[in-house]
Amino acid sequence: MNSDDAPSTTVLIVDDDTAIQNLLSIILQRRGYRVLTAGTAADGLAQLAEHQPELVLMDYQLPDRDGLSALLEIKSHHPSSYVVMITGRGNEELAVELMKAGASEYLLKPFDARALLERLDTVLKLREIELANKALQAEREHLLLEIETWNRELQTRVQERTEALHRAQSEIAQTEKLAALGYLAAGMAHEIRNPLNSISLFTQLLGQGVEEIEIGDYLGKILKEVDRIDGIIRKLVDAANRSRLVVDDIRLDQVVQDALAIFSPQIEARQIQVQFTCPEPAPPIKADRTELEQIFTNLLINAVEELPQGGQLSVRISCPEGLIEVRVSDNGGGIAVDHLDAIFKPFFSTKSRGTGIGLPVARRIARLYHGDVKVEQTSSQGTTFLVTIPREQK
Repeated sequence: MNSDDAPSTTVLIVDDDTAIQNLLSIILQRRGYRVLTAGTAADGLAQLAEHQPELVLMDYQLPDRDGLSALLEIKSHHPSSYVVMITGRGNEELAVELMKAGASEYLLKPFDARALLERLDTVLKLREIELANKALQAEREHLLLEIETWNRELQTRVQERTEALHRAQSEIAQTEKLAALGYLAAGMAHEIRNPLNSISLFTQLLGQGVEEIEIGDYLGKILKEVDRIDGIIRKLVDAANRSRLVVDDIRLDQVVQDALAIFSPQIEARQIQVQFTCPEPAPPIKADRTELEQIFTNLLINAVEELPQGGQLSVRISCPEGLIEVRVSDNGGGIAVDHLDAIFKPFFSTKSRGTGIGLPVARRIARLYHGDVKVEQTSSQGTTFLVTIPREQK
């Protein structure tokens, strides 16, 4: 290689022998290298920090410190400067030690000029390849970091879109509530029409003149239909409004037992076997007792009406971490699969005199307390409803 096409590479010579410095400088300058010289390790490290040469030719024996410690400092603070160690006393163990410490090459004095240049060319090519690999690795890490940043941005956008979707769903829910008022009016008209027709019919009969015995019978039927209308209106109003009057520490096991007591006449008359299980007192929650009673009276009335004579009714209360769970089970005929999605919709009922309000009201109240009512299991052997209420109420 002549000086015209030689690489513009800087070489730092660190050797306390000025003759060696001059000889190496002449050889390298003829090759086209830019040459710096230093007689001590301290001077060499200073020039290294200032000029950042690509190559360092350093003698192993220096007046102020040994070449090995200087080599370690160079590789620690200036990893892009490759070091070729020169020594007059060579052995295999020293060569291995220097190469492990980071030396790129190891030369013994005296050395042939042509061999020196070939060895330096090899080191420079190795340096070029390794630095290119490091650059590629750095680029790869940069790309990975960019990908990670994009992923975070994507996650943020997804979260923002999800929150927007939740807001939209909330708005839809509000719209559905308004629509529910229409259903409420339609349901009220539908449910009240039949008893009103009966009242009208009996009133017409009274106006036509009937026997005294029939008058008492007709009046009793009219009052019964009036009570029926009152019950329908109360259930429909419960479905539309929430009247929380008293918030107190309420225990669900006591609420359930009180609800069971309400149905004791029907339970006794139909000889229903009741099993109430509560291994430990339920922790109190902040709630309105009347609201919670509505949940269980609606579930119990469905169970009692479904059960055959001598049927079995089971209520089990458990308290897993953070929750209170109440399971209301019966051994009735179960719920048809195609009805499972509809039983919690207002006004759906499979009973001729049912309003279809009880289960929607029970679920609505449970959800007001951040809980839920759902069918845990159903079959021809019976049904279990699961009520979950968080212990901590906000």
